[in-house]
Amino acid sequence: MYNTVHSDGKPHLEEQAMREVSFTEFRMNAASFFDSVEQGETIRIFRHGKPIAEVVPIRAAPRTLSWKRPGLMLEAGGISLSREILKERRRGRQ
Repeated sequence: MYNTVHSDGKPHLEEQAMREVSFTEFRMNAASFFDSVEQGETIRIFRHGKPIAEVVPIRAAPRTLSWKRPGLMLEAGGISLSREILKERRRGRQ
């Protein structure tokens, strides 16, 4: 199931059809099935009539811009390496 927002602004659950294939069919045509998955389709694989796996597209994780990510705080032996680097830079300017 996928959430979608319609023109009325309210989210609605929407069922997406899933392709069902036998293990043998999947094995023989894996490349074309993976192409379908890249296009957003989910493939359910059956062996002897029982579902054994689903191949689903990866959901892209929301990316945080690098300048919004917290910076590294380097420490060694209780000394802040970041602070020491800044001190060294200031000394180099004098």
